[in-house]
Amino acid sequence: MSDDLSTDSVRALMEDQLRLSQRLRARVAELEDERHAPVAVVGMGLRLPPAINTPQEYWEFLCGTGTALSDVPEDRPGLRAAYDPTPGRSGRSYVRHAGFLGDIARFDADFFGISQREARLLDPQQRMLLETSWEALERAGVAVRRADRLDVGIYLGVMTSEYSERNEDRSDLSRIDPYYVTGGGLSFGAGRVSHLLGFSGPVMGVETACSSSMTTLHLAVQGLRNRECHYALAGGANLLLSATLMVALCQTRALSPDGRSKSFLASADGYGRGEGVGVVALMRLDDAEREGRPVLAVIRGSAVNHDGAASGLTAPNGPAQQEVIRAALADARIGPQDVGFVEAHGTGTVLGDPIEMGALDGVLGRAVRGRGTPLSIGSVKSRLGHLEGASGIASVMKTVLMLQHGVIPAAASPDDGELNPHIPWDRLRFTVPRQNLPWPAELPRRVAGINSFGMSGVNVHAVLEAYAPTAPAAGAPVAGAPGLELLTLSAKDPEALARLADQVAGHLDRTAAASVPAVCHTLRAGRAPFAHRVAVTGATAGALADALRSALSTGRTAEGSGAASAPPRSLTLAVHGEESRLEPALAALAAAFPALADGNPGDGAGERMRALLERFGLRVRRASAPAARPAGATAVLASVEWEAPEGRQALPLAVERTDTAPDLLRAALGALFAAGADLRLDALRGPGTRFADGLPTYPFQGKRYWIDEPAGTGGSDSRPEDAPTALPLDQDGLIGYLLAQLQEVLQADEIDPALSFLDVGGDSFISTLFITRVEEHFDVGLTADQLSLDMPLGDLMAKLAESISATSETGRRRQDA
Repeated sequence: MSDDLSTDSVRALMEDQLRLSQRLRARVAELEDERHAPVAVVGMGLRLPPAINTPQEYWEFLCGTGTALSDVPEDRPGLRAAYDPTPGRSGRSYVRHAGFLGDIARFDADFFGISQREARLLDPQQRMLLETSWEALERAGVAVRRADRLDVGIYLGVMTSEYSERNEDRSDLSRIDPYYVTGGGLSFGAGRVSHLLGFSGPVMGVETACSSSMTTLHLAVQGLRNRECHYALAGGANLLLSATLMVALCQTRALSPDGRSKSFLASADGYGRGEGVGVVALMRLDDAEREGRPVLAVIRGSAVNHDGAASGLTAPNGPAQQEVIRAALADARIGPQDVGFVEAHGTGTVLGDPIEMGALDGVLGRAVRGRGTPLSIGSVKSRLGHLEGASGIASVMKTVLMLQHGVIPAAASPDDGELNPHIPWDRLRFTVPRQNLPWPAELPRRVAGINSFGMSGVNVHAVLEAYAPTAPAAGAPVAGAPGLELLTLSAKDPEALARLADQVAGHLDRTAAASVPAVCHTLRAGRAPFAHRVAVTGATAGALADALRSALSTGRTAEGSGAASAPPRSLTLAVHGEESRLEPALAALAAAFPALADGNPGDGAGERMRALLERFGLRVRRASAPAARPAGATAVLASVEWEAPEGRQALPLAVERTDTAPDLLRAALGALFAAGADLRLDALRGPGTRFADGLPTYPFQGKRYWIDEPAGTGGSDSRPEDAPTALPLDQDGLIGYLLAQLQEVLQADEIDPALSFLDVGGDSFISTLFITRVEEHFDVGLTADQLSLDMPLGDLMAKLAESISATSETGRRRQDA
């Protein structure tokens, strides 16, 4: 018997240990899933060159032809004055074309509660970040009420802030204002968005040069996974307002003379600059699905690293790029065989493009060759220009649109000539599409990578996938009897309201019947209410559009005109007759609006009706005595009443025909909204209704705020020093001349020929400046990979001098022949 007890005890102990082990394994898997939780892109806001302001406009641009390049605008006199077509001119820029935005001086300061004085001194980058952040959240259906203190994290990348230079005159500091620091400081852009919109999440301004806005995407993903915030905004901004950086980049020959980034092409000769601002709204995918947000694409993984001890701070590092791509794929839990497209950094430089393609091949190449389907490569820089601090977010938004539409836009024109011959395209099985193509049907998943690296040495890679709803019930609306829909709009002034109503009416003209509930739900629950309002009801998209246009043409905004003078703050619920007669109406309301179905069943019908109204943010009291029916109403079972300047208002909530209760509630709430009541209309969401994407956003009413550049702004009139009358051609003379040129470029007191180029502080900028100086007088027959930067300078210069002598002798022989 004791043996039996012992056996039973051991068995029980083993069963307990097995259950504990299973729980531990489940918890480990749960924690691992949290670390790799997918993140949804739920909204986008953008200002891209030349005048791209909506995702739809961006997609049409990507599917079209041509570039966003234009001449330097008239309102950038410094950039215009610095232009000189001759490369190498001191203090001059040889570039006159870039991807410029249109009128960047316009801003709706009143909307954000910013004084004219501050608005004028505020960097236009910050202004546009405010507007695009607002638009991204509106497109996600997130109503921004400042008092709500939403849990939104802000992650913004800005590489430069050149606007404040207009006030920097050391001989006259009178232009320095209290807003000088906050208007232009790189850390204040993110802080200003969070402050003015009333957010509570983490705020980060990030500057990692050209990878800045991709770094913000990575940080935002991590913040959401760690539940540091519920929503996140990730983005970047870039404007070309000063000649300083343009001149500096031209002095290093980093820029293409024609202003275009010729990504992956044989004609690549530097990158072309561009302007732009972009913001994406992000959420954890599980939260976005639960809230019915429009999921545009899914971020599966991301990673960031640094080049470390590379050949130079600003030079790209192939092995480091391979590391970050592998890390991003591991974070995404996606194999290289599933990647169908890579939005490459693709600056169009002789050095950068081959290194990047080699890094992609090192991680993806074997899988691509094994599956047989080529990997498409693209870079939007060839169309928009390189947006530097905002380049990454422009690539993210492009990739999101591609995944949505299942189309890969052309990455090069048929007229662009041959691809870069230094990249072994045939072996790589990578392709640069010359026309728009459907996503490869052979690939089971629609997956894309986005690659980015910056002159700071920071590399970032992200892996995105097209969204496929996992729960059909969360997406498709439940069919039911046709009824009225309530549509509400508001703005801060009558002109903006009229413009918004006109845009929404135009959108309704193109809206399918099945999408009407989502459109109305988004406009009701996904937009903040302002003073000037309109509310209409209708059974179809056409009826709603007609009602909006009628309200505009008659100059009325639903029940009033303009802002409500005295919004109702409390209501009275009047029940006419026996409360039990309200039960069918309450059942009809619960069926139409599931969010209203969880009232306390133990309460009477009248009390449940009162609680239902309070779900919309109203303060409601019961009438102390049986109330008279509203004038002209028959068989009214319940009504809602409030005091208004024109007298007491009353509207029915339930009548004997109880199936009309949902329409009566919508009409009453519409009247209250137009009267200025502070309503929360989320509970009107019908079964299965999601937030709609692509609706018109707030029509900002911009005014011009601008500081003109100081008089005399422009390039220096200095000229390069005259070349010596007799340049040395003997070996010793050439070595001495080359060392002297390097010493001057380094601005060093002396140079020890026994030290290496790296030892004396040389980097890619110094090497470019040095070679440029030498090439003003000599042809250099060596390529960069033939010159070892680790050898002593004396040996390096001797090798370079031999090449110059040989090239010069060949040139003379050709001339003599």
